[in-house]
Amino acid sequence: MSGTVVRNIHRAEAGVISTLERLGVSTVHEAQGRSGLMAPHMRPLWRGARIAGSAVTALCHPGDNWMIHVACDVVKKGDILVVACSSENSDGAFGELLATSLVALGVRGVVLDLGCRDAAEITAMKFPLWSRAISAKGTVKASIGSVNLPVVCAGVNVKAGDVVVADDDGVVVVPRLEAAKVAKAGEEREKKEAGSRARLQKGEIGLDIYDMRKTLADKGLKYVDGPLD
Repeated sequence: MSGTVVRNIHRAEAGVISTLERLGVSTVHEAQGRSGLMAPHMRPLWRGARIAGSAVTALCHPGDNWMIHVACDVVKKGDILVVACSSENSDGAFGELLATSLVALGVRGVVLDLGCRDAAEITAMKFPLWSRAISAKGTVKASIGSVNLPVVCAGVNVKAGDVVVADDDGVVVVPRLEAAKVAKAGEEREKKEAGSRARLQKGEIGLDIYDMRKTLADKGLKYVDGPLD
């Protein structure tokens, strides 16, 4: 369906998105069964950025950023623009002028499986952006892609309206219809980890906290008194 722009999409409930943002990428990834994590080449342009929002998807072609401009026509306040490419490419498809536009439109940030340029300027703006690379190589506006159709971005299937969570640990995608369940599971995991943290701070070790000793023995692990020389 190249050449298609879907104007209106369903979005997750704002409170659920806020919870997922607070929980962060690592906890959300674990809470949904270690799924939805984008490839590790997707790195934040500057440290400390932490966002979550509904995905508006754009499919571009190598060396072409036309569909990013088209996506600016349909984004809403609080969205995250997720840009995929039809084949692997790291040209600088996103720069300071597009960031300026998206800030004015209320977009939370960009996840870009392409290159970005104007890194210093975007960092100074504190505009949250995760990309494949930083590259000054420019792009053209010549090829039609799509907006708000499903894409594969950094190895993850993303549908418009899915919840994107991004921070220093990377980017994770939560299917919209699973978002509330994952948020609840994440909060439960958070509480469990708080209990484990308190025990670790008292000097206990993971072998005992997570009851690993019997399983290790069943696998054949043996302790012997040393030294062996």
